[in-house]
Amino acid sequence: MANDRDVLPDNVKPTNYSISLFDLKPAEPWTYQGQVEIDLQVNKPTKSVTLNTHHLNLHSASITVESGKHGSSVKSNDISFDKKNQRCTISFDQELPQSKKATLSIAFDGTMNNHMAGFYRSKYKPPVEPAKGVAKDKDSHYMFSTQFESSDARRAFPCFDEPNLKATFDFEIEIPDDLSALSNMPEKETRKSKKDGHKIVSFDKSPVMSTYLLAWAFGDFEYVEDFTRRKYHGKALPVRVYTTRGLKDQGKLALESAHQIVDYFSEIFRIDYPLPKVDLLAVHEFSHGAMENWGLITYRTTAVLFDEYASDQKYRNRVVYVVAHELAHQWFGNLVTMDWWNELWLNEGFATWVGWYAVDYLHPDWNVWGQWVTEGMQTAFQLDSLRTSHPIEVPVRNALEVDQIFDHISYLKGSSVIRMLSSQLGVETFLKGVSDYLKAHQYGNAKTEDLWTALSKASGQDVTTFMDSWIRKIGFPVVTVAEEPGQISVKQSRFLSAGEVKPEEDETVWWIPMGLKTGPEATDAQREALTVKEDTYRDIDTTFYKLNTNQTGFYRTNLPPQRLIELSKSLDKLSVTDKIGLVGDAGAMAIAGHGTTTGLLSFLEAFPAEGNYLVWSEVLSSLGKVRRTFSSDEQVSEGLRQYALKLTTAAVEKIGWRFQPNDDYLTGQLRALLLSSAGLSGHKATVDEAQKRFQAFIDGDKTAIHPSLRSAVFKIAVKNGGKDAYKAVQHEYLNTTSVDGKEITLQSMGQVQTPELAREYLDWGFANVATQDLHSVGISLSNNGKTRETVWQYTKENWPMIRERMGGNMVVLDRFLKMCLQKFSSFELEKDIESFFKDKDNEGYDRGLAVVSDTIKGNAKYRERDMEVVREWLQARGYMK
Repeated sequence: MANDRDVLPDNVKPTNYSISLFDLKPAEPWTYQGQVEIDLQVNKPTKSVTLNTHHLNLHSASITVESGKHGSSVKSNDISFDKKNQRCTISFDQELPQSKKATLSIAFDGTMNNHMAGFYRSKYKPPVEPAKGVAKDKDSHYMFSTQFESSDARRAFPCFDEPNLKATFDFEIEIPDDLSALSNMPEKETRKSKKDGHKIVSFDKSPVMSTYLLAWAFGDFEYVEDFTRRKYHGKALPVRVYTTRGLKDQGKLALESAHQIVDYFSEIFRIDYPLPKVDLLAVHEFSHGAMENWGLITYRTTAVLFDEYASDQKYRNRVVYVVAHELAHQWFGNLVTMDWWNELWLNEGFATWVGWYAVDYLHPDWNVWGQWVTEGMQTAFQLDSLRTSHPIEVPVRNALEVDQIFDHISYLKGSSVIRMLSSQLGVETFLKGVSDYLKAHQYGNAKTEDLWTALSKASGQDVTTFMDSWIRKIGFPVVTVAEEPGQISVKQSRFLSAGEVKPEEDETVWWIPMGLKTGPEATDAQREALTVKEDTYRDIDTTFYKLNTNQTGFYRTNLPPQRLIELSKSLDKLSVTDKIGLVGDAGAMAIAGHGTTTGLLSFLEAFPAEGNYLVWSEVLSSLGKVRRTFSSDEQVSEGLRQYALKLTTAAVEKIGWRFQPNDDYLTGQLRALLLSSAGLSGHKATVDEAQKRFQAFIDGDKTAIHPSLRSAVFKIAVKNGGKDAYKAVQHEYLNTTSVDGKEITLQSMGQVQTPELAREYLDWGFANVATQDLHSVGISLSNNGKTRETVWQYTKENWPMIRERMGGNMVVLDRFLKMCLQKFSSFELEKDIESFFKDKDNEGYDRGLAVVSDTIKGNAKYRERDMEVVREWLQARGYMK
């Protein structure tokens, strides 16, 4: 694998960076000056040093090489740039001898850009009077921070920007006297600058770490603080949540979670948290959800801030999980780092699983594994059921390719197979193996097989044999079941949402834990894992059985049609996760042609009395996919609306609008979900009440809508209230002080019902909405059958503007295209998209376009196959006139 990598030359290796940034311009042109001294080990004689730079100007470079008792300093006679590969080569007119210590000094300047990558600026509107030193323009104030993963440290300073070229870091920065600076380590000292009104803040030397984990930030910060309850080197560690001035109280939920999770992970990993402090920073503009910089974790505001009185309760869940995920990385990713980007899943898959594990520890009443199955696993299935998917461990030749694999395969499929393996080994044994792995490789780099070795030793089982096909092969299996009296036959094959798997695509034999329940009491029936293509399991009570108990296995089941009917009569014997899995599998089988949409719709008719939010979430998600696919036919679309209305009416009338003091988290979320679904399906009483509350809200009564019902009410109001309601929600976007208000209003405005209003929304969005949130504009319109095609037409007509606006950060552009274009079900539209991008430079989002193409083709095939069958079923059941 290493030979396939396009990496920096190995003639030198960094050991320490001393970085100094000064003369920062807090307005156009937003530049700064920098000096970096890199201590190097010269591995062999050389006349040049090659390292990474991107959008930097290098003014001068020199190197001092220690040789014996003396050192010699040599100035560079040439600095050349390879812009495509983001490298520069610093050449010298004499050969540098092999040496354990050399110091490369580089003077440079860079830009605090607005692309949410490298060292960048974030604009915001302060809720209170800010400090005088805050950068501002006529519209906004600014804070400054970094985002270096995967390969953007090179945008901030010249460096050896590869994960296995670890080093220590010393950092200092010159900032205005009344602002605060943060970095990975605690502040070492503050001294007065020669520049009037400024100071220089320096920080302690970091541990050995990868460049992508270095971080710094400065701005008008304040914080809330708590301390770990465990002692580390004899004292409790400070844990702080930093925000810009006026927002710190919204960091209390994250703070309460963070100090407990640091202690919990220290306990279960059997390694104490290794740094002297834990800082969490809310960043106003952020391309990702959060970033695990060691000791200074940065977050999108909605992933770390929460207002107990004004936030939608769903953000409580999000904040606790994202805090846990990033803290998991402090060990798994930071202390031990993947050797190369092909093993990104080692970081992300594990952090996702153990993040939810920690949330379950803190909030067992949330049933997070039910949430995981309906959100995480189903999303992973969706991407991995495409021909354009990729293995969990995917070859990455150049670090510039890696951003496109920060996707649902690395995160969600990766964590799904971790969950499957931990269930097989037992969680305690699994975590013991993880601890051994971390201890063996701490402060270094490791490969997937290193984890398997540790887990095999801890468990006494051959983990490599279990997991190799899951990690290195593309796709996942469907287990097709055939019944005979007293036994079932099972067959595994690769699952593709488009169906029609070719023989050459179906050569993998997965290790599949059966997880079988059977009999009147649904008792566990231990069976060996399926490790061949076909097998038979005997002594099965076929009056009731369920494969893949609690959905711990990452595979779909294709049951005989009659079995699905029988299971719909026995829902009381099924766990929440089992119900979710059956609904998800039934929907997937319909799409692939292994089952039917009518079978799915008949199965869903068993759920109106269901009382669990997570099950309803999967029911309505599966139904939503059907409604989107067939939305182009007005008659069928209306029939499915009537079906959705009937499905939800009893449940929404039972749960009502009022939040009771003893309502738990899941009950509140169920109320919001059912009101939204029923209202958008046209349930008259819900629509009338939503419009009444909306009018009171915009007339000034902010208590008229519960914070967790804003999304439902705003969407229903925009759908039914036309331009006036759309404008009122737009006004709320511009004036909201709620941390989640912008996300909620953007999603709601997409319920406009005409192409004209959709176009107006897109124009307004690209003129007024932060780049990080533009995908919310496109997605909300793409989910709407009345406006879906408008998004594509607008994209074509305005491509140069969109490319320019988002192209500074390909993660943002790739996400926009994938999420906005894959909802179509038309072969013609797929061809139009392919034709439009055919002559474009698609580097950075080509994988995304392939996913779009594959998804639309599958949707179109599904629509053509089942349209008339669905029409007949709806007519026969009285849903259509």
